[in-house]
Amino acid sequence: MPAVAQSPSPVSGATTGAPYPAKAIRFVVGFAPGGPNDTLARLIGARLTETLAVPVTVDNRPGADSIIGTEIVARAPADGYTIGMLSSGGTIHPNVYTNMPYNIGKDFSPVTVLAASTFVVVVNSRVPAQTIKELIALAKAKPGQLNFAGSGVGDTIHLAGELFKSMAGIDMHLIAYKGGAPAMTEVLGGQVEMMFSPMGLAVPHVKSGRLRLLAVTSATRWPTLPDIPTVAEAGVPGYEVTGWYGVLAPGGTPRAPVDRLSGEIAKYLKLPDTRSKLLAMGMDPIGNSPDQMAAHIHAELVKWAKVAKLAKLSTRSVF
Repeated sequence: MPAVAQSPSPVSGATTGAPYPAKAIRFVVGFAPGGPNDTLARLIGARLTETLAVPVTVDNRPGADSIIGTEIVARAPADGYTIGMLSSGGTIHPNVYTNMPYNIGKDFSPVTVLAASTFVVVVNSRVPAQTIKELIALAKAKPGQLNFAGSGVGDTIHLAGELFKSMAGIDMHLIAYKGGAPAMTEVLGGQVEMMFSPMGLAVPHVKSGRLRLLAVTSATRWPTLPDIPTVAEAGVPGYEVTGWYGVLAPGGTPRAPVDRLSGEIAKYLKLPDTRSKLLAMGMDPIGNSPDQMAAHIHAELVKWAKVAKLAKLSTRSVF
């Protein structure tokens, strides 16, 4: 997706009339330190501190699958001085929780999608399937007997499997664990046959021979795995699941600060060193416009609502 051009400078402050930014910016992350959301926020925050000449401070507010931190952004003043991270799970939450404290499609001003990440379809090396078509044939030969591991009910990994089931016309079951690491442990041990896994979690075990990598879930082949087909080209046309990470501001934030932030971030994501760094983390940089991010959020909400309905997900309270 094309990067948005930088807005003219200086940009007026949202409320003071002074050039934006005129004070420190808070960058809220709804996850604990150390994960991909936090890592991305710190990279972006450090860059914005340099280019905007004001401190950009990461504020970790983990809890409720990132909903606590995201609500803080929704309730913050709409002045360009509070921004937050949003990942792909944020567009699944409305289908899982009954009492969401905000509307992800209406209560925010999108800034930019930072990066996309693919999942990989892996099977235990003892599973006879060598390709996606062979995996589908195996599932059809043993209806309801094939299981896939996941890090929880209603997350992206789970719904990646549900979408695959629906589009491939097969029956298999989620075995949910309390995180990706224990789920992967069960696949490695052969207790569960397969997993729609984050790339970084699976690739080391593929290299060791304990897992077989059948496909990537992205729409196109992944830059660092050019010889691995997509699920779509390997036997399920139209299938696509990508994780993604983006930046939001509170709803009603004036467009000038939003465009300034989007432009500065896009320039950073276009740097060769940045691209190399993110690809090594299993992320492909994007840096699109606020309008493109808004369209992306809408499309993701529609997509996951359909998948959740097919999966007959039961909803539960956030808190």
